[in-house]
Amino acid sequence: MTEPWAPNLSEREDPRGLKATLAWRRGELAIELDIALPPRGITALFGPSGAGKTSCLRAIAGLDRGSAGTVSLGDEVWQDNARHVFVPPHRRRLGYVTQEASLFVHRSVAGNLDYGYRRAGRPKHIDRDALIEQFGLRAMLGRRVDALSGGERQRVAIVRALLSDPSLLLFDEPLSALDTTARNDLLGRLETLHSTLAVPMIYVSHAIDEVARLADHLVLLDAGHVVAQGALQATLTRLDLSAALGEAVGAVIEGTVVGHDAHDHLTELAFAGGTLFVPRRGDIVGQRLRCRVGARDVVLTLERQTGSSALNQVRARVVALADADHPSQCLVQLDAGGCVLLARITRRSWHALALMPGREVWAQVKAVALGA
Repeated sequence: MTEPWAPNLSEREDPRGLKATLAWRRGELAIELDIALPPRGITALFGPSGAGKTSCLRAIAGLDRGSAGTVSLGDEVWQDNARHVFVPPHRRRLGYVTQEASLFVHRSVAGNLDYGYRRAGRPKHIDRDALIEQFGLRAMLGRRVDALSGGERQRVAIVRALLSDPSLLLFDEPLSALDTTARNDLLGRLETLHSTLAVPMIYVSHAIDEVARLADHLVLLDAGHVVAQGALQATLTRLDLSAALGEAVGAVIEGTVVGHDAHDHLTELAFAGGTLFVPRRGDIVGQRLRCRVGARDVVLTLERQTGSSALNQVRARVVALADADHPSQCLVQLDAGGCVLLARITRRSWHALALMPGREVWAQVKAVALGA
């Protein structure tokens, strides 16, 4: 990945981006959406099931007329109830991909791909052949879509959305219905797409590994409300969000692949705080790579350890302490060479190690916890 982390959205609001301020009810759930997203990159709508993620996506697309407020993308106003403005979904130039591919069963793969491409006027700035190659569709162009696997159908749906020349891409948990192999394959293809994506994407997910690998920005939803929004790393490592984030509490490290161990099937990743070994990835040496370090996977020691099965030991400094979601535990915020890490430990350990802000520690992380 080559995209840098973006600044916090509260610090820089780009007028070219998407803004949505909406309120409505979905059954018993009262939803209030107030977001300002950048004009490029992938924004994840993240939160537990029932938080209102899909409802928010549908409201942005104009598919839920019950919402009231404003939606705009750059200079285009898509909804403004006070001015009686409402642009229908088909005029918003959206690429929308859901859990189910929703392809035209009476058309071949090529017919599905060309449907949106023709309607968009075969735009010259879109490289149709390159997208077909990138998503591995060349060999199946003549096949009927009802003969494809779930992963193949999703690849077709994604390329069809891209070929329609959208001004905004909306992905609603596109990988959730796939088996592990198909999911990992498509996740890798989306990672590759990320660096060349010229339009913004909103990606709905409740899977933190997807968010960590794809997103630049995060909107955290809980019970229909925006709890936080901002750059991915900065938001995931906030100490005041542990209850809303649940098991997602942790850090996302971005580094450079510096080598592979073919014998032990490991990849070595260099980042500002040192190096990490992760399970072998296909990334080439020199390539940028993201790695999620969950707070539960970090063990703190006062000295560097020997004779430990944990391959990764990173020197860090204690920055702050906060309550975790259980009274026996706490969250420790760490600075590892300018990278923020979080460790979830017991309060007994905090006292036994005499930890305090400024104390130097070693953060141990098992390589198997940093799975591909």
